[in-house]
Amino acid sequence: MDLEKIDAQEKALFRDAGKDEQEPQFERLRSELQELQKVLYAQNRHRVLVVLQAMDTGGKDGCIRNVFSRIDPQGIHVYSFKKPTEEELAHDFLWRVHSKVPANGQLVIFNRSHYEDIIAVRVKRIFAETIWQRRYRHVIEFERMLVEEGTTLVKIFLHISKDEQKRRLEGRLANSDKHWKINPDDLKDRALWGEFMRVYEDVISHTSTPQAPWYVVPANRKWYRDLCVARILVDTLKHLSMTFPPITWDPGTIRVAE
Repeated sequence: MDLEKIDAQEKALFRDAGKDEQEPQFERLRSELQELQKVLYAQNRHRVLVVLQAMDTGGKDGCIRNVFSRIDPQGIHVYSFKKPTEEELAHDFLWRVHSKVPANGQLVIFNRSHYEDIIAVRVKRIFAETIWQRRYRHVIEFERMLVEEGTTLVKIFLHISKDEQKRRLEGRLANSDKHWKINPDDLKDRALWGEFMRVYEDVISHTSTPQAPWYVVPANRKWYRDLCVARILVDTLKHLSMTFPPITWDPGTIRVAE
């Protein structure tokens, strides 16, 4: 895995088109996703977990808002994992995420995830190497357990360039309505960009498995990012070959009273 060789500005699915030309396809994908989620919820058999990771300003919030906006709120849950609380630190690092994984019929999105407990910990040297090294094995085993117990796991890294992050951060600074999104610590992380990229490369390489693969999505173009994520989710749900649950009664015998 070499993120420098992946163009964050890529638009391979629409190489000769732009934002306006792709809109009809994106709308179709969102409609498909909406219908597939209805079957997922009704069948109450499969569980789908989407893990979204990105550098700051990578577009996790916008992607979730745009791609999943038509999903019935009953069947979707979004959880964000920020700096661990004292209670969370008093447990193993997977404790706070395990209770949030999907139940039957649910689609759950992790906006950041258990991977922060490897990536941030390693880059910022919060814990010794022996600790974050063994967490690779813990994560792989945790995800294997989820999959073997019936969870479909999709892990997506939204890949933006350092220049694009600069543009987005400056856009937030120029807009007072977005000042709340600015955290001075984000600028400290930006200074460690190269180290974050190396760690992401290592994490993706070591934890992308047949049962829990990683997708690296070029995310400089927001419309293309959303198109790719919608396509991944539609293809994933179609692969489950879901059907509405069969009924055990004859609709022809039912009469609705006046």
